[in-house]
Amino acid sequence: MPKNSRSDPFDGLILDDEENQIEAALERGEYEETPHFEDTKKMLEAAARQHRQLHLSKPVTLRINQLDLIKIKAKANRNNIPYQTLLGVVLHDFAEDKRELSLK
Repeated sequence: MPKNSRSDPFDGLILDDEENQIEAALERGEYEETPHFEDTKKMLEAAARQHRQLHLSKPVTLRINQLDLIKIKAKANRNNIPYQTLLGVVLHDFAEDKRELSLK
């Protein structure tokens, strides 16, 4: 085998019934290319990048009462998780309306 040749990644691929139907439809020419395929592709790629960015962690700095931090660290320790993880869970739940804000 020559050094420049690559193996076909689809060689020996097993398709399920739905995938076989799609492949057969493609071979029969039942699908048409979208008129603005490249523009649509670029838009979807940008949307995918933005979606991924939304799910990345972002470091923040905040001031917190020292006694509160000690209590949070103790609760996290009792649950065998890092205190930053505990804070992240509480903030996430609040952002998703899974926790209510209670001001007494």
